[in-house]
Amino acid sequence: MKPAITAWVEETALPGQRIAETRPLTGGYSNDNTVLTMTGGGQYVLRRYLRGNKCALEAALAHRLTGVVPVAEVVAADPAGDAAGEPVLLSVFVPGTPVNELDEDAFAAVAHDVGATLARIGAVEFAAPGFFTGGRLEPDGAEPAEGLDRWVDRCLTEGNAAGHLTTAEQDALRRWARAAAPQLAELKGSRRLVHSDYNPKNLLATRAGDGRWRVAAVLDWEFAFSSSPLVDIGNMLRFPRSESFTAGFLAGFRDGGGALPPNWRRLSQALDLFALADFLTRPVEHRYFAKAVDRIRVLLAD
Repeated sequence: MKPAITAWVEETALPGQRIAETRPLTGGYSNDNTVLTMTGGGQYVLRRYLRGNKCALEAALAHRLTGVVPVAEVVAADPAGDAAGEPVLLSVFVPGTPVNELDEDAFAAVAHDVGATLARIGAVEFAAPGFFTGGRLEPDGAEPAEGLDRWVDRCLTEGNAAGHLTTAEQDALRRWARAAAPQLAELKGSRRLVHSDYNPKNLLATRAGDGRWRVAAVLDWEFAFSSSPLVDIGNMLRFPRSESFTAGFLAGFRDGGGALPPNWRRLSQALDLFALADFLTRPVEHRYFAKAVDRIRVLLAD
């Protein structure tokens, strides 16, 4: 690690301790995550921000969600990089297995708790819809669910869909978005916490003392905003792995107090199209470009 970061950890975040060992964590696409084992035996995760500084936001959300949903406890943060030389966040290491790496039985078993956890996230309410700026949990009042048709058209026009989606498929997707956009108007004013990347890779699970699989931590809050929990429903069901997981997830969400309107599937798919269309603007070799093309074809076929 850079000397300035090492000094920040050992002198400011964990004074009196020294870093005994480091190892990289996989799964961070926008950030770099490193497990630090200290001389005292404790383990922590050092998070560096590679594409957009969301340090202050993630620290604020971790504090807000303590006792609400399982999140990693933040030990220290340097959002401006004044001491560490760059934005960094240090949190307690949470042992567990990423949900996407569980075998089929465990994957199905944890589904109910995944849904119930999302319901608790969606119970957190703000004064308005919108996006957060800096570390202040005060949404800007924008409507995240507005303008789907314009967004899809822009992504198709400026992105890399040509040669991967036929002209007929692109026209069909534009029609799908135009038809769905007015339906999203019923979500106007929704002001619940949205994780916005709520999927199995961002959840850690452990087997509890009763033998049941539980969510141990919800990770990666950098894209969070205020809107409708249906955004997270659409994200979780974007690439369905099994019908048993889907059924358990939805049951857990309802049992946890989450509300699903009669047209929840259409609305959640429409909200998720914001992300799918955005993937079409990425390089074709991007890990999600081809998956987005495949998912869009499924959406149009349905």
